[in-house]
Amino acid sequence: MERARGTVESFKKFLDENRDEVTALQVIYSKPYGKRHLTYEQIKQLADAIERPPYAISQDQVWQAYEQLDRSRVKGAGPQKLLTNIVSLVRFALGESQVLSPFPDIVDERFDSWLSQQEAGGKSFNPEQIEWLRMVKEHISTSLAMGMDDFDYAPFHERGGIMRAYNLFGQDLGRIMDELNEALAG
Repeated sequence: MERARGTVESFKKFLDENRDEVTALQVIYSKPYGKRHLTYEQIKQLADAIERPPYAISQDQVWQAYEQLDRSRVKGAGPQKLLTNIVSLVRFALGESQVLSPFPDIVDERFDSWLSQQEAGGKSFNPEQIEWLRMVKEHISTSLAMGMDDFDYAPFHERGGIMRAYNLFGQDLGRIMDELNEALAG
């Protein structure tokens, strides 16, 4: 338990001491909760910084430490230890989340909520649109954001890329992308 406490304290100390040095932390500390737009590169920089001395801890170690200290508030990171899980760790350490959950689980919950809100507002999607929206959700859960240029890559490219996306969503595509980025990763 003492080792777990030390790991958590080191992590919190890192967050406090690097709030002005690491771009991802600058964004987290300076922007309102829903207005934070982090990039994969910023999260990678954060993960790399915490693994360097004097802290030399991995996000897996921090997750396990929280799990030892308060199992009731920590959901296991599971076999897919994704870099994006560090976002969940930071939010939990700062008290912004009451439960520490893997980032993809949070994105899944937020996606379901967004979809329900759309349906409640009278917007319905056909099965192919739902499939594309789910692919966007998966991309956001592993990369933190989805830009229009991401349609040039798998799995979107194999299904027609940006042109197919425009055919499916029309002029709403940009708005939908903005909403999903904000709702799922914000």
